[in-house]
Amino acid sequence: MTAIAPAAAPSSSSGLLLLLRLRTFVALILVLGFFSLMAPNFLTAANAVIVTKHVALNAFLAIGMTFVIITGGIDLSVGSIVGLCAMVAGWLVLYGVDSGMGWSIQFNTFEIGLIVVLVGIFVGTINGLLITRLNVAPFIATLGTLYVARGAALLSSGGRTFPNLNGNPDYGSETFAFIGTGTILGIPVLIWMLVVVGLLASYISRRTPLGRHIYAVGGNERGAALSGVKVNRVKMFVYMFSGFCASLVGLIIASQLQASHPATGETFELNAIAAAVLGGTSMSGGRGRIGGTIIGAFVIGILSDGLIMMGVSSFWQTVIKGVVIIAAVVIDQAQQKLQARVALQQEAAAGR
Repeated sequence: MTAIAPAAAPSSSSGLLLLLRLRTFVALILVLGFFSLMAPNFLTAANAVIVTKHVALNAFLAIGMTFVIITGGIDLSVGSIVGLCAMVAGWLVLYGVDSGMGWSIQFNTFEIGLIVVLVGIFVGTINGLLITRLNVAPFIATLGTLYVARGAALLSSGGRTFPNLNGNPDYGSETFAFIGTGTILGIPVLIWMLVVVGLLASYISRRTPLGRHIYAVGGNERGAALSGVKVNRVKMFVYMFSGFCASLVGLIIASQLQASHPATGETFELNAIAAAVLGGTSMSGGRGRIGGTIIGAFVIGILSDGLIMMGVSSFWQTVIKGVVIIAAVVIDQAQQKLQARVALQQEAAAGR
C-alpha cells in the first residue's frame, strides 16, 4: 500500500494538468453545446459564417496582442489604431491626398490597403520607441497612443462619419468593398486573411529564431539580453506587428460597412486581451500559443453572439466577459502552481 499511494498522486495531478492545458478547447465545446441547445438557430450555416466573421476581427487583434503579452508587455492602443486606420481608409477612398496645387492624388484599392497597413505599423513603431528608447512602461505608453490615435481619428472628420465608400472605377478603388464582403472559393476574404496571418504568426513563434527570442524576452529579459538577444529589436517587432494586425481590422471594417466612423474599435483591446489570456497566454510573459489564442477568440466570439441570440442584455454581456477574463487568469495561475508541483513530484520520484 505504501508503494502504490505515492504513484497515484502524480498520475492524478498529471491528468488535472492536462485538463487545464486543454481548458480553452473544453470551453469552446461547452459554449457550442450550450448555445446550440438554448438558441435553436445558432448552429445554422448562415449564423456560422456570421460568427466566424466576427471572430476573425477579434482574432487579428488577439494574435498581435499575444506576441506583445508574451514579451511581458501590453498594447492598449489597438482599438484606437483600428479607428484611425478605418478613417484613413475612408479619407483615401473619398478624397485621396491633396497635392496642394489644386489637384489630388487618388489611389486604387491595393494602394489604399498598403497605406492603411503602413499607418498601423507606424503607430506600433511609436509604441515600440516609447517603450524601448524612452523606457516608458508599456501600459502608460500604449494608453497615451490610445488617446492620440483616437483624437487623430476624430480630427480627421470632425467627429463625423465618412459614408458611401463605394470607390471610383476611374481610380481603381471600386473593389474596396471586396476586402470585407468578397469571397474566394465561397469563403469570405477576411477568413483567408486570418488564415494567412495566423499561419505566419504561428510560423514565426515556433520555427524562427525571432520567435524563440520573443519567448526568451518574456521569460527572463535580463537573461535574454546577457545571452545576446536584441531585446529592444524584439519589442519593436511585437508592437509593430500588433499595429499591423490592428490596421487590417480597421481596413476590413471600413470595407464591410462601406463607411468609417472615428469611434470604430472602441473597447476592442479588451476582447483581444481576453482572447489571448483565455487561449493560455500568461500575463506575466514567456508563455502563449497562437493556436490557443485563436480558439480563445472563438470562445469570446461565440459567447458574445450566443448571448445576443438569447436576448441577454448588453450590460450582462459585459459582466459575463469580465467574469470569463478573471476565471481565465485564476485558472492560469492554478496551472502554473500545479506544473511546479508535478515537476517536484517527478524529481522526487526520479531521486528514489
